[in-house]
Amino acid sequence: MKFRKFLFELHKILGLTTGVVVFIVAITGCCWAFRDEIESLYDDYKKVTPQNKPILTPTEAKMYAKEVFPDNHIHGTLYKKADDAIEVIFYDPKPEFYQSVFLNPYTGNVIQVDDHLSGFFAFILKGHMRLWLPKEIGEQVVGASILIFMLIIISGIFLWIPKKRKNLKQRLKFNWKDTTRWKRKNFDLHAIIGFYICSLALILAFTGSVMSYNWMKYVLYKSLGGEKEAAFIIPENIGSPSQSEGVLPIDLLIPKLQAASPNAESFELHYPTSADASIYVEVSNSSGLYYDSDFRFFDQYTLEEIETPGIYGKYENAKLADKILRMNYDIHIGAIGGIAGKIIAFLVSLLTASLPVTGILLWYGRTYKKKNTLVKMEA
Repeated sequence: MKFRKFLFELHKILGLTTGVVVFIVAITGCCWAFRDEIESLYDDYKKVTPQNKPILTPTEAKMYAKEVFPDNHIHGTLYKKADDAIEVIFYDPKPEFYQSVFLNPYTGNVIQVDDHLSGFFAFILKGHMRLWLPKEIGEQVVGASILIFMLIIISGIFLWIPKKRKNLKQRLKFNWKDTTRWKRKNFDLHAIIGFYICSLALILAFTGSVMSYNWMKYVLYKSLGGEKEAAFIIPENIGSPSQSEGVLPIDLLIPKLQAASPNAESFELHYPTSADASIYVEVSNSSGLYYDSDFRFFDQYTLEEIETPGIYGKYENAKLADKILRMNYDIHIGAIGGIAGKIIAFLVSLLTASLPVTGILLWYGRTYKKKNTLVKMEA
């Protein structure tokens, strides 16, 4: 009984401490679940009429896009199908800058410029990841709160178990009558909903923490028997600069990859950041999924393919531990299960957001009752 009382106090204190954060993270996660599907309803500008002529090379795409943002860094250039615009992605961490320039792949004309740091989903993501606070502060608050939330879930599972077996049915289903008071209904909402979603809420919290903390990613990977480095590593070139003139090797890479992987969804090419760095290309093999993408690295002078010591390489070469860790984001947003998985993630996030609300109401009801009792006794 002492241990149960200790768990109750721990559950209550941790819940009151992190309730607002958990509510915001859960409700914004709920809103994020169908971002891709919603954005696809108004992205017609990303389509073009195919032409019987060569598409822009990475060097040409970079040149045209740089005319829009000459002072910013290009993160990568995204090539899709023949009827898709080329997307040149700009990103700078400080001051934070994240925009995309969409180009006609045959003429180089600018179709549209998108600011990824503005709009509804940008607002939602900032709330989800850092509570709309400065990045250095908000991310730490969210990360710590989600770790605490996992403790709340675990303690809640023990507290859910009724003291008497005959009361078990009351913890499994709603059995409300006309005379059932709102405090009982609120308790049932907290206990019953918490029980049914606890395992999935724990998965969402854990996968979110893996993205927040490198140490957790490392522990998970090594506990699964991982042998590589649990990080994204761009290997260095193995060749030397060439003095020959003509077509740059990087401009031959996309046609080469398109011929080798004609069914790929897209090819995101990243320009070398230095004379020693290799080119890396993220080949997306499935629409809406990230874990099975191929991360391929090429010498920027010879286009010889280079292996990376990290887990992000060719998917066909990934072992079980590599695959599980690479699936982390897709599991977190529910995409691993397709549209059904996203619906589940949406519902679990929505119901998770209700738990801090019902929990605070439980605390308020008990505290208010005690105060009323004391007042009556004094009177």
